[in-house]
Amino acid sequence: MLNVRRALVSVSDKRDLITFVSGLRKLDIEIISTGGTCRQLRDAGLDVIEVAEKTNFPEIMDGRVKTLHPVIHGGLLGRRGIDEAVMAEHGIEPIDLLIVNLYPFEQTIARDNATIDDAIENIDIGGPAMIRAAAKNHDGVAVVVDPDDYESVLENLKNDEFSLEKRRRLAAKAYAHTASYDTAITRYLSQSLGDDALGERFLYSGGRSEILRYGENPHQNAAFYVDQRATTGSLAAAKQIQGKALSYNNIADSDAALECVKQFAEPACVIVKHANPCGVAVARNIFDAYKKAFKTDPTSAFGGIIAFNRPLDAKTAQEIIERQFVEVIVAPAVDADAAGVISAKKNIRVLETGDWPDTAVAGFDFKKVSGGLLVQNSDQGVITADDLKVVTEIAPSADQVEDMLFAWTVVKYVKSNAIIFCKDRSTVGIGAGQMSRIYSTKVAALKAADENLRVEGSVMASDAFFPFRDGIDAAAECGISAIIQPGGSMRDDEVIRAANDHGLAMVFTGMRHFRH
Repeated sequence: MLNVRRALVSVSDKRDLITFVSGLRKLDIEIISTGGTCRQLRDAGLDVIEVAEKTNFPEIMDGRVKTLHPVIHGGLLGRRGIDEAVMAEHGIEPIDLLIVNLYPFEQTIARDNATIDDAIENIDIGGPAMIRAAAKNHDGVAVVVDPDDYESVLENLKNDEFSLEKRRRLAAKAYAHTASYDTAITRYLSQSLGDDALGERFLYSGGRSEILRYGENPHQNAAFYVDQRATTGSLAAAKQIQGKALSYNNIADSDAALECVKQFAEPACVIVKHANPCGVAVARNIFDAYKKAFKTDPTSAFGGIIAFNRPLDAKTAQEIIERQFVEVIVAPAVDADAAGVISAKKNIRVLETGDWPDTAVAGFDFKKVSGGLLVQNSDQGVITADDLKVVTEIAPSADQVEDMLFAWTVVKYVKSNAIIFCKDRSTVGIGAGQMSRIYSTKVAALKAADENLRVEGSVMASDAFFPFRDGIDAAAECGISAIIQPGGSMRDDEVIRAANDHGLAMVFTGMRHFRH
């Protein structure tokens, strides 16, 4: 077991500091400290020795150099049972417990007015060096980087239960702490230079938000991790105000619904089931948008996720609980009256995201493959009416262009091969994830027929080009009047000819939206 005679304390996060150090002093543990930590402990009436009194060397360079000294690092790195003689020769006392967390680098760079000089001054040097030294020597030293561990550490010390296994867990946590810190610094400095984020090494660090009951299936373990700088208005930054704990699939589907609904400026509703939108609409208000979106595919909407881009009101909340079973509702805010309505269904999970930025924040998509990780920039490609290239004899009307752009926005969030039927800025049929594009078209038509929705006069969006004319022929048979697609097929001439044969308008975007 660990014999703790001396502890060094130097922290930026001062939560529960006085209570913890008071507990250490009651165990007759000598306390060494630095700078502001030392002053705070002394102000609380605690007996503390300043580091400079041990090193016989003052803090210099505005505190840049204070713990980088053999007396400190020798005390942390000295091997018990091996290095006592050399430690005694040089007047080095063992430090058995290190309590350190680092300069607030991430909090600094999160400030809107933070400069590069501010950031650099908040890069801790002595802290990581001490943490790594103590963690390396965890056979004889315990290292604590998280105030949440103070209580258990005190209990272990009081009960003489500070086993090697417990110290090793703290050491592993300490290395994760410094690794995360270095990741934040690396990304900030690279971004300050305008370097490509997809550099020679890709670093990611996220904090575990919660352990989930299971993953996609009950036999899979899972947890939810939040980015170091989670974007406002994102699912990771959302607040759950009601309902059971979110499952792995709830989180994945809620994110898909939220990211889709965020694309619309007008009041919008997106209903997602198994990662695919099954109904999307915009309207004058979210009540009407919800009714239009639900109408697309009420069968699939059962047990789905509903996202809005406006605060949830009581009228819409009442409509939802009367119409369908829903797993999650996501909105930037929830009116008090709406919260009262939803509370009647206590199992419905309700998430408030807060407002999101007007401009999408650049990010990354990850896909794990065997032995590696695929990383790409998130798909932020946007098409406007001016970008459309009319390729048929008949040009689309203004209303058709409006519906085309709506459908093009939705198709980006549907699994490939993706086909969207749309009319009056509401989905009419959605074909997702089929192995051939013509079958996605047929599925969209079947969905529309199942709900007795009129496809006649609708527009169609395809996330990628049509390799053959059969997709166009199938669309015409359904009653589609206009098509938006990327173009770029070897048989574009054949596809355009098919559209002309059927009297359809068709435009090319020059951009595709695969989503696997």
